[in-house]
Amino acid sequence: MTIKKCTQYPTYNIYTTNISYDYDIDKIIAYGLTDSQSMIDAIVKEYLPGISLNFQAPNFGCSAFSISDENAHILMGRNYDFKNDSSALLLTCQPKHGYRSVATAALDNIQMNQPEKSEKGAALAEIAAPFICLDGCNEKGVSIAVLTLDSEPTYQHTGKPIIPTTLAIRLVLDRASSTKEAIALLKQYDMMATSGRDYHFYITDASGDGRVVEYDCCDASRPLVATPLRSITNFYGMYKEKVKPYQTNGIYGHGKERYDAMEKIFASQTNFTKDTAWQALQVASQAPNPEDITSNTQWSIVYDNTDLTAAIVLRRDWQQKIAYHL
Repeated sequence: MTIKKCTQYPTYNIYTTNISYDYDIDKIIAYGLTDSQSMIDAIVKEYLPGISLNFQAPNFGCSAFSISDENAHILMGRNYDFKNDSSALLLTCQPKHGYRSVATAALDNIQMNQPEKSEKGAALAEIAAPFICLDGCNEKGVSIAVLTLDSEPTYQHTGKPIIPTTLAIRLVLDRASSTKEAIALLKQYDMMATSGRDYHFYITDASGDGRVVEYDCCDASRPLVATPLRSITNFYGMYKEKVKPYQTNGIYGHGKERYDAMEKIFASQTNFTKDTAWQALQVASQAPNPEDITSNTQWSIVYDNTDLTAAIVLRRDWQQKIAYHL
């Protein structure tokens, strides 16, 4: 049992683990993936044959940003919002032919919120974890987060290898040493948005090159576009002028009010600190709302791309931070 429970909430908690097995994302991609379940089937066939595992990527809503603090450290902040409560798994990977990284996965997505209660559950969580992360930071100071959109799911067909959403995150964490390199890597694949949703990525690096990586919803071929932005929520950064707060905006997305709240924090301060990052996450966080599937901030995390640390809180419990140093 390498999964460690770090908090003592009644049901949903923060766990940590160190992934030590030799996973291979190229081998998984080579299966010819068509949806989320085919990705999980490939993972299980390779590493846990004979075991059944389901995967659901929820219709989550999120906020993300990057700032440079007074010590010239590049910080990426991220809220993960989803109506249903979930445990969070903070995991580290040390691939033989890639960069070390720390990343976060939602255990509810594989129905394993309490892995300590089942040996099988713990094993499944451990095996699946590298491939289902929703944000992370690697040893080169590249951090990435995925956020949902309201457009039709991206499914490119140009003849390149097909990569699903969460595998793209693992690709960037394992192999990108800069934002520019991450974008170049993603362009080598046809993107397949999983679970009936569309997504974009927020990527930044140790130099502070923060960009929203999107697949243009106004072009039938869905080309990748990388737009420099300090912060983003669940709308197209490339079409920011088409988005208004407190409403849905068709294919262009929603959540502009959370973006405005974060930007107001940044505009009010001259010298940023880690407290600034936490303030921005707090104003963009969302309380539970049973009528809104993208409400209820499950975790908030600040990655320091310079000193390679992470600090995470669960469900807006701002006083209880779990810290990690890569």
